[in-house]
Amino acid sequence: MKNKLLNTSSRRVHNAAQRGFSLMEIIIVVTIIGLIAAWAATNIFGKQEQAQARMAKGKLVSISGPLDLYKLDTGRYPNTQEGLRALLSNPGNVSNWNGPYVKNADELKDPWGANLIYKSPGEANRPYDLSSLGGDGKEGGDGANRDINSWE
Repeated sequence: MKNKLLNTSSRRVHNAAQRGFSLMEIIIVVTIIGLIAAWAATNIFGKQEQAQARMAKGKLVSISGPLDLYKLDTGRYPNTQEGLRALLSNPGNVSNWNGPYVKNADELKDPWGANLIYKSPGEANRPYDLSSLGGDGKEGGDGANRDINSWE
């Protein structure tokens, strides 16, 4: 009797172990995992792009301080040809240059690793225009690929 009881219970365990999951159950689980992954990726990457755009705007604002110091020392802003490199080293014959005004060349790059764009004199009677081409590195764009400008 005891032996017969063991055989019956072991058959149930054996049958349950062999049965596994149906194809429908697997499809449902994979679909749910895919939806969760898509939702998480959208939220995470969307926030990262927004953060990089805010960092780029902050970078443009922070470069204005060294540019103003340069002007106080030399009496003018660097011209377009001298560019932002004039904040790192004396572009040549600039008297009263008292830099470097920034610690390293990385401070002159946007969060995507591209050089900031500097023009002096700027448009609309601005002393200079400073901008980043955004995430795509091309003029124009929307969202994270939108250009970021110091005058906006």
